[in-house]
Amino acid sequence: MFFRRRSSFTDNDLLSVIEACRTNDVRAQRTLFRQYYSYAKSVCLRYMANVDEADDVLNESFLKVFQHLGSYDTSLPFKAWLRTIVVNTTISYHRKHHKLDTVSLSPATGSSPPPDIPVHETAVDQLAAEEILALVQQLPPIHRTVFLMHVVDGYSLREVADNLNANEATIRSHFLRARVRLQELVTTASSSSKRPSQFYEN
Repeated sequence: MFFRRRSSFTDNDLLSVIEACRTNDVRAQRTLFRQYYSYAKSVCLRYMANVDEADDVLNESFLKVFQHLGSYDTSLPFKAWLRTIVVNTTISYHRKHHKLDTVSLSPATGSSPPPDIPVHETAVDQLAAEEILALVQQLPPIHRTVFLMHVVDGYSLREVADNLNANEATIRSHFLRARVRLQELVTTASSSSKRPSQFYEN
């Protein structure tokens, strides 16, 4: 699916690589892929349940990158633009495989939302980022996605809601439930004197 035109670019000059990619230069596409593979893969691994799914999302994400490079504003950080594409692709992947369906985005009937636990009062905050990310993999897909988008990738709860086509109150409920479940997982890990292993490296 990569193309055949050649153009001039310098490996360590991102803008020249991007411009060459926009002319469908296969060498430039390979260069961009190689330079941002590890970063994009780390984002995929956070959101997906296993390596095979992460690889599927990674490949689809880079296809979208090359298809939409013409809309990238070079005055903005490329990593942030790439991350947005990867996160949106993970959401689409979950939806396609019925993991983020309408039912999962609705609070259980008759259930009350969990208490709003201040960040500094929970044992979750005592863990290193790698440990938290390892525990996050044990959350249901909707809770994992909401938590990662808000805490790790910096989306506001309103932005998370907009991306998931849900109302903000529902997303807040999922986020708080994710924190409650994480605290339970931390307590279990601490009581067994085991800490989760490192999940990925940037």
